[in-house]
Amino acid sequence: MARLRPRQNRALSGFTEVETVRMEDLLKEKGEETLKQNSCCKLARSFNCSAGRVGKTPVTWKQIQSWLQNKQQDLTAKTTSSPIASNEPVAPPQVPVSNDLLESSSEIPKVKKDPDLSDLEFEARSSKDGAWYDVAKFVTHRVLHSGETEVRVRFIGFGAEDDEWVNVKKAVRERSLPLESSECQKIKVGDLVLSFQERRDQAIYYDAHVLKIQRRLHDIRGCRCIFLIRYDHDSTEESVRLRRLCRRPSFYDPAGNA
Repeated sequence: MARLRPRQNRALSGFTEVETVRMEDLLKEKGEETLKQNSCCKLARSFNCSAGRVGKTPVTWKQIQSWLQNKQQDLTAKTTSSPIASNEPVAPPQVPVSNDLLESSSEIPKVKKDPDLSDLEFEARSSKDGAWYDVAKFVTHRVLHSGETEVRVRFIGFGAEDDEWVNVKKAVRERSLPLESSECQKIKVGDLVLSFQERRDQAIYYDAHVLKIQRRLHDIRGCRCIFLIRYDHDSTEESVRLRRLCRRPSFYDPAGNA
């Protein structure tokens, strides 16, 4: 069963169809001017005062700005990407699993049917918040003039309106593995882990490195060890229990290269 991750705070969610159309029109008319804080604040006030948002959660100017930035990136990429791009669903992108598991006949090779690794699952890093989310499917792909390949991913728990273009090499990898209490010894100081960061306004998964481990005897509740970690995205440190951590597959680079 897929391990679902909280996504209720993703900045791209929550806009009505009318609001989406209005933002698209403004972006076409005013371009970069629309991305400024003052413009986004005015738009947020307008949305929150409209009849269509009655009973819905108010939107912030930062949510609007993030949506506009993502839309602009999509439009820019369309003008710079290769004119030949597939609209058909694609196979999982190349990730460093094993030379024996991947075919080399295409940019995005298919995973061979191996008895042990026939059902590989993936996660992708969102460009909106830098967090990792489980991938439901790869919708399509494109090759930019720079030679880099991007895939459009559909996240588990979200619809097509939240699809994102992500770089295959930098932002797609095999899914991190949840840990049982008996597996705490698999986590070592210096390891790259995926940690569930809980904050007042969000709770999502970020990359982190283990700084220190306080080993404790397990009891009826399971693992009681405490792991001091440092999040890669903001360098904050936090002491967490094992249940907050997922480990990377053993064949991945411990430095975090996907």
